[in-house]
Amino acid sequence: MPAKHSKRKGDARGVEVETARNLILALPGITEGRSYGFPSFLLEGRFFARFRDDDTVLVLQLGTITDREVLMQLDPRACFFTEHYRNSPAVLIRLAEVARPMLADALKVAWEEVSAQRARRPHRTRPRR
Repeated sequence: MPAKHSKRKGDARGVEVETARNLILALPGITEGRSYGFPSFLLEGRFFARFRDDDTVLVLQLGTITDREVLMQLDPRACFFTEHYRNSPAVLIRLAEVARPMLADALKVAWEEVSAQRARRPHRTRPRR
C-alpha cells in the first residue's frame, strides 16, 4: 500500500473532485461508464472507483481487505468504510481530508493490484444466443 506519509504540520489536505478525477483517468485502461447504475470509473469494463455523497467521498476498489486496513491505519481521518463494504476490498476516502500524495499513491497501488488480479482470472465470455 502507499508509503507512509509524514504527518508534518502544514501537510495540505483536501483534493478537489476534478483533481481526483484526473488522477483516476490518468491510470492505464480506466474509462468512465456506469456501474450499479452510478457514474463510475471502470477498469476493463468493471468497477474501479466512483464518487458518492455529493462527490465528497471516493469509493475505491482495492486488491484486498488488508489493503483497506493499511490505508485506514495510515490515514484514519480520510479512509473509512461502511457496513455495506465490510466484506468487500474497497475503501471510502473523504476528499476533503486526504492529502493529494496519499490519494495518488492509493490509486496507483489499487490499480496495480486490481489489474494484476483481473489479468490472472480467465476471461469469461457470455454464451451466444
